[in-house]
Amino acid sequence: MPTSDGPSHFPLFVAPPNGNHQRSPGYVPGRVAPVRLPLPAKPPPPPPIKPHGLQLDRQAPLSLSEGNQQRAQSLQQRKNTLICCGVSMFAFFLTLILIFSLVRRDVLDENCPDHNLSLSSWNPGHQPDKAVVVSRGHLFRLDSSATLQSLTIQSGGLVVFADNAEGSKNITLRTHHILIEQGGALHIGAPKCRYRSRATITLVGRSDNKAIPEVPGLGRKFIGVKGGGTLEIHGTERVSWSLLTRSISASGLSTGGHAFQRNFSRGINLRVLDQDTGAVLLCERYDTHDSRNDSRQLTELLRSLPTGRIVALAVGDSACKSLLDETKKAIEETLGSRFVYDLKYRQAWALVSVVGGGNESCSEEVREHENHDTGGRALAKRNFTTVDGVGFSVTAYSEWKNGKPQYNHVGEIIDGVDMRAEVALLSRNILIHGEMEKSCYGNNLCQFYSHDTYGGHIKIFRNFSSVHLSYVELKNMGQQGEKSSYPVHFHMCGDVDQKGGYREPTYVDGLSIHHSFSRCLTIHATNGLLVKDTLGYNTLGHCFFLEDGIEQRNTFYHNLGLLTQPGTLLPTDRNETLCTSIKDKVYAGYTPSPSTECKAVSTFWIANPNNNLISNAAAGSQDAGIWFVFHSSSTGDSHGLIPETKAELTPLGIFYNNRVHSNFKAGLFIDKGVKTTNASAADPREYLCLDNSARFRPHQNADPSRPRVAAVIDTLISFKNNDLGAWIRGGDIVIQNSGFADNGVGLSFASDGSYPKDEGSSQEVTQSLFVGESQNRGTNGGQNKYWGQGGADGKMRTLPRNRTFPIRGFQIYDGPVRLTQSTFRHFTPTAERYTSAVGFNLKNTWQLTPRNNLSQLSFQSTVGLRAFFGRPGQWFEDNDLDGDKNSIFHDVDGSVTGYRDTYVGRADNYLIQHPKCVNMSQWNAVICSGRYSQVYIQTQGAPSLSLSISRDEYPDAPLVLRGINSQTVLSKQYQSILMMSKSYTLHWSGPAPREVVLSLINFDKDDWVLVGLCYPSDTTFQIMADINDRQSNTFVDLTDYGTVPSLSELQKRPMERKYFFDQSVGLLWLYLRARHGRDGHSYCSVKGCERVKIIATTSTKQTCNCTAKAYPKYSKTPSDVVPMPQLNTQPCKGCGAKQLVFSSEPWTSYLQTQVKSLSSKEQQKGDGISFITVNGVTMPFSQPGYFLVSVDACSGNFTEKRVFAKMDAKMKQYLKSGIPNRSIVLMATRGIICLGIVSFALTLLLLPLTTESLALWGFYKTNSKAYSSPPWVSLKAGQGDDFLGLQERYLPLGLETYGCTPTAAKTRKDLELLKKATGL
Repeated sequence: MPTSDGPSHFPLFVAPPNGNHQRSPGYVPGRVAPVRLPLPAKPPPPPPIKPHGLQLDRQAPLSLSEGNQQRAQSLQQRKNTLICCGVSMFAFFLTLILIFSLVRRDVLDENCPDHNLSLSSWNPGHQPDKAVVVSRGHLFRLDSSATLQSLTIQSGGLVVFADNAEGSKNITLRTHHILIEQGGALHIGAPKCRYRSRATITLVGRSDNKAIPEVPGLGRKFIGVKGGGTLEIHGTERVSWSLLTRSISASGLSTGGHAFQRNFSRGINLRVLDQDTGAVLLCERYDTHDSRNDSRQLTELLRSLPTGRIVALAVGDSACKSLLDETKKAIEETLGSRFVYDLKYRQAWALVSVVGGGNESCSEEVREHENHDTGGRALAKRNFTTVDGVGFSVTAYSEWKNGKPQYNHVGEIIDGVDMRAEVALLSRNILIHGEMEKSCYGNNLCQFYSHDTYGGHIKIFRNFSSVHLSYVELKNMGQQGEKSSYPVHFHMCGDVDQKGGYREPTYVDGLSIHHSFSRCLTIHATNGLLVKDTLGYNTLGHCFFLEDGIEQRNTFYHNLGLLTQPGTLLPTDRNETLCTSIKDKVYAGYTPSPSTECKAVSTFWIANPNNNLISNAAAGSQDAGIWFVFHSSSTGDSHGLIPETKAELTPLGIFYNNRVHSNFKAGLFIDKGVKTTNASAADPREYLCLDNSARFRPHQNADPSRPRVAAVIDTLISFKNNDLGAWIRGGDIVIQNSGFADNGVGLSFASDGSYPKDEGSSQEVTQSLFVGESQNRGTNGGQNKYWGQGGADGKMRTLPRNRTFPIRGFQIYDGPVRLTQSTFRHFTPTAERYTSAVGFNLKNTWQLTPRNNLSQLSFQSTVGLRAFFGRPGQWFEDNDLDGDKNSIFHDVDGSVTGYRDTYVGRADNYLIQHPKCVNMSQWNAVICSGRYSQVYIQTQGAPSLSLSISRDEYPDAPLVLRGINSQTVLSKQYQSILMMSKSYTLHWSGPAPREVVLSLINFDKDDWVLVGLCYPSDTTFQIMADINDRQSNTFVDLTDYGTVPSLSELQKRPMERKYFFDQSVGLLWLYLRARHGRDGHSYCSVKGCERVKIIATTSTKQTCNCTAKAYPKYSKTPSDVVPMPQLNTQPCKGCGAKQLVFSSEPWTSYLQTQVKSLSSKEQQKGDGISFITVNGVTMPFSQPGYFLVSVDACSGNFTEKRVFAKMDAKMKQYLKSGIPNRSIVLMATRGIICLGIVSFALTLLLLPLTTESLALWGFYKTNSKAYSSPPWVSLKAGQGDDFLGLQERYLPLGLETYGCTPTAAKTRKDLELLKKATGL
């Protein structure tokens, strides 16, 4: 909070008393006077000296003798002495008070609003029927809980919540509403003096309570801030949310990489910890439900543990069926369990105890499985202290929901993508909440919701004096049945930063908004707001919501939105049921289409691109995580203020380091607009429903005549989204440094549009990673509807859409797109499913361009299908729509196919082939050399025709196109890709259209094709060439075509505007040749779009298919124009993304490690490979035994490697003292390994009797007892036929917890961008 520039005559922490909503000249919004130390106490001035003689104001009845005068003087001196003594005593007691205050740490602090000496203690008590007004001269410190009907603070009035150093105050204010206006102010804490106690504001009332009148513009149950009002609420600062540092299994115990993992979660999950250091020594799971052998192993382990070890146990699924009595006895005797003998089927059981500590050391709980939505949860927890005095706690829990254990939660980088789960803290020491009824009532949409949805809300209006909210919990806020009633709502506030005259820019920081009934935070016609570290959890409707399409320069930094559910307010909030049920604002009973008008509820709903999103996370939305939508004009309350927003032309603000996952429709969605007109007979759809008219095409200053400005999506992490990791329409757009994993489709671009509307744009992906099916297999149950085999290992996992859905990493829809310097991993097709790295939009009716360029790509060995063009069957249907048939991309450097500068297209498309093309039957594709462009063929007056195109070299394999427009439209457009320098004939399924326009798309200068169009023999023609300038919508260079007597004559004059009509066959022959070059990615030339227009006149209505007459007359021998290159078998240099890890903390460096151990059984089956890889450098070993590699944990540099044939004294000594300090230690094994228990540093190797291979990630540090084990330390083992295979881990480097010397402060790009965005 800013301080004033000098002493103030106004009350401390109060806006100036003349602060009405009309700002006076020179008034600075947000200025608040600080608390200052009291001035030194001054004695009162001495009384005036009485004059000698008679008083002048009244007659003395008696004359005073000299003695009397002396006595009077003596009395006066005594009186003065008493006054001085009183003043001295006052000063003395004041000093004592200050001394005692110092002792109690209750020092006056000018930053603390409750330290204001002008405040009066206020204890209004409980007066639920009293409407209190605090106005000028009322400066109150609320010292105790109170209940009021309402509280209005105005005209210089001030209310401050009392606090103390101990944080022991517990103040609750219950009221129907709080209104702050015209210089009024409410303070709870301050930015530099955060509130330490517990403060609660409870907003009470029902929507149908007529006894409490609504406040205009605010309604009921609110905190409202009007012009001149101040609201400053600042709770104790704490971490709002972060990412897990280790994985948590469904049982509730952290995994850190399970030792001896299996594919089930049932049984007893066990952890063993060192009581002296708190280090995790062992992670294991015993299937005591199904395996008596596992029960025996658990018994042996428990009996072998030394006294004092900490043990945590938790049941997953069930653990009692094969739990032996000897095991129960061991648990009872070693850990002091009281419940293990009575453990039942599917009981939740958790235990934390100390070996040998008896019942007193055992924390234990058992819960029955409850077969409803909130299952039974058993939790056990104990606190411990290390030998160095560091406190730590151990918690175990076992929980059920709908008969299934809760989900696994990932806490690590998997396959190069940061999939760590978010962990949020919902509680704050300041709570604002709505008091709710037990069930829905009245007109609160009870037909859709069984619970009360009439919560509280906070609404801020224009010209407020100062509003800052930080670390406040908002629960049960928002009113689903009322518009403009949201948990936090900045309502048409204009500019709220320096641009609006606010010295301290307005912000909300660290809010926890959860269980909200209408959105999280709404920014409505407000610009320059900072939203930081704020959590939105379990909310109805769009969560972080920009309302009218004119909100700009707002910055969202490090916010988290989880579980965004459908609401009713807008069509875009609704799911399918709500969409078709709510019809009060459509025209004449029209039934909305859910897929095109609704189903867009999003965690971040961004209605104008000029806003900043930095380091945010959006997960679990019903539809999208982040959705950029475009308003063509201002809407809602702003309707008419800005007739044309130009949102589609506005450059994108900062988009950096955002993560989106576990959303149903898409992680990131940039597309579509909203309908900006009311429902009518012409368009019966509801106002503000989704509309498909918008196309994002950013230009400088939103001016289409100025150069394009690329929209940069930097560091997007997108995973586990059911349909799409990202769908982005428009251009120019660049995605860079991004990771996509486990999505139905990783990334799909859609072009700005198509000719003639789209001028051609750039869409580029660079330095990114695509993972098809990662090692994060998910959890069966909950919203994960589909569970089946997948991935490179063929194990069971969650699946997008269903078991047969064709997963694609990068999807080509139309183009042009450029995909370069990117890596693909784990795209392995199965018997049920086509999984490919590169694929195409399914059932595509639209055009594709041969300018879809792929280059410098890396495909790892786990990619079984690099590209796939579809096959008839489920999902692809007949695979015969126009876009399906024209699917194509350009392999610029051969990194996809091995053939440099080639094109990959559908295997049955002979318009693009030549005899030397390479067939890729697995892809349903051919690889061809050549030059390719498009001819767009537009017709008028023939709405139902199909077009058949034959290349003269392959007349028996025509390409039949249906046209992209609907069968009822008089104009149709056919979009074909042709090999340049070849001849083609065009035929119709009915009478030839009267008018045909042939447009040259993506033709470079001097590219040509020769075409023959079929017409009746009596047809006469008017043929003209022109250039369409789309900016001015004019036609220039109009030139008529002349005739020539033969085709051979036409071929002699290819540069001239001539045509030949072969009446005997019915073919009109002419050249389509580009006379001008193109610029950049434009579809057309720099002069405009070159076209040929044919107007045909005929009286014949016969079907115009001339194929039978044209061939073999015009048949030619197939040949190539561009020779086919040689296959390149050398590794692709410089291909793939440079980054190995795509993290949501990009300032952290990581070490990529791979451990491939080999058991004897694997060798018997023919596998002979064992190795350790560090950052791409592979170190193989072929001798039986143990292979250890050490890497410096600070720099990531390799330090040494050692091989030991067996676990002997030499190896044990090396593990204890031979490893370099601060080392990451990797270990792989080959062949049968020795048995035993070996400890080194912070890792214990505990080898069960059946272990046949091991993979270890350990950490070694001298004097390690002072440090806890890094969370990534783990041991994995293979047993029997459950082979380890290749194990991969990504480990953070250079952490201070390793003992690494802090290097010079790294530049945090997110913080630099935050500073750029806000100026702070």
